[in-house]
Amino acid sequence: MHTTVFEFGYLTFDKSASDEPGVKLISPEAFEYLKEVSLSETEMSMCLALTKRYGHELIQLQNYVGVLFTPTGEHVEVLPKTGRRSKEEQSDLENARQILLTMLQHLGSFRFLTFKQASVANKKMPLFEVFIEQFLQSVKKLVKQGLKSDYVLRQDNLSFQKGKLKVAAQIRRNRVTKHKFYVEYDEYLVDRPANRLIKSALKKLSSYTKLATNQKLLRELLFAFADVPLSKVIQQDFTALKLDRGMADYHPPLAWAKLILSGQSPLSMKGQTEAMSLLFPMEMVFENYVASILRSQLDDQVELSTQARSKYLLRHNGKGAFQLKPDLLITQGKQHAIVLDTKWKLIDLEAHNYGISQADMYQMYAYGQKYLAGKGELYLIYPSHDGFMAPIEHSFDFSDGLKLWVVPFTTSPVGNSRLLINEGHYLHTMTQIS
Repeated sequence: MHTTVFEFGYLTFDKSASDEPGVKLISPEAFEYLKEVSLSETEMSMCLALTKRYGHELIQLQNYVGVLFTPTGEHVEVLPKTGRRSKEEQSDLENARQILLTMLQHLGSFRFLTFKQASVANKKMPLFEVFIEQFLQSVKKLVKQGLKSDYVLRQDNLSFQKGKLKVAAQIRRNRVTKHKFYVEYDEYLVDRPANRLIKSALKKLSSYTKLATNQKLLRELLFAFADVPLSKVIQQDFTALKLDRGMADYHPPLAWAKLILSGQSPLSMKGQTEAMSLLFPMEMVFENYVASILRSQLDDQVELSTQARSKYLLRHNGKGAFQLKPDLLITQGKQHAIVLDTKWKLIDLEAHNYGISQADMYQMYAYGQKYLAGKGELYLIYPSHDGFMAPIEHSFDFSDGLKLWVVPFTTSPVGNSRLLINEGHYLHTMTQIS
């Protein structure tokens, strides 16, 4: 069973509460487990909040997206809120899923995502099944190329001599069975860390995937790995991992295996229950995506840095204090030209100050003073939505020489993601945006 909900949506086990807007139904057992997690002191507690609304006890998802599992076998798919654009829920889900997958392609180990828009939309696969399909396809490609073998040091008591005789063990073990030889030898086998890790990831997924096509391919791949044992100590095999020249096909499946076996997403939920989950802070996903797209669109003469750390708000006892780290910094030569900060929030053009946080404005002012010496352009970047498809017309002026623009960033699964800026903006002259 799987449930899909948007960021800041609610989960309940009470059928009467599930009729309320944004509330989704899960089993009482799954609810109790997530309630326990929300009240714990683990990383996962940041993703869930126990609350009361509509007269019912509910669990509210926070600004994290991805998939979380419960020991009951249920999983909850959490999608970005900007996907809600139509009046039809199914269309909303497909749009949000495509947006998230597009962004994840630019994030760390998920750069191996190679989904096609049509295939995801047509199959309407839950997010976790998409991840599983990607992993299985990468393993399938590896199997077609052939699993790599390596020399493995073995010790065994054989009826013939092979390799090096272990004298002490021979005397101890074969005092009576003198026709035996206790020997140490090298054997060329597929039993190597890379193959063991992939086999272990395949085995683990066999209890998760519910999609018939994934189940079928998984069985076929496990058969292809029949001669490979499971990894006994996962972390030890990752440490011992060596990818020789000519093993490029191993990179994608091993990246997926690391996510599956070790929970190496920015946030994972693994404990005594082994309820594996892959969750991602949307601020980080959005920031990385904007940086990747913008870097590809900038003129060759300028440079884009992420998380600059060279400036401090003040000095104390001769040392810098309160480090200032804007999300994005564009430089031209040795000069700091533009400071940009991404915010995963929905701008409301009808709200007071458009819903922009006063704290965010103070932060941008500090960036402008320290990185631009009080003169230049600053940008606050928010995700676009139906009510925010163009920059706010007028700049926010900290002074005559320091201006801040609030602009939308539109995400497109077909390669048209970009900042929506006006020609009059300084940033426009630095980009190759048509």
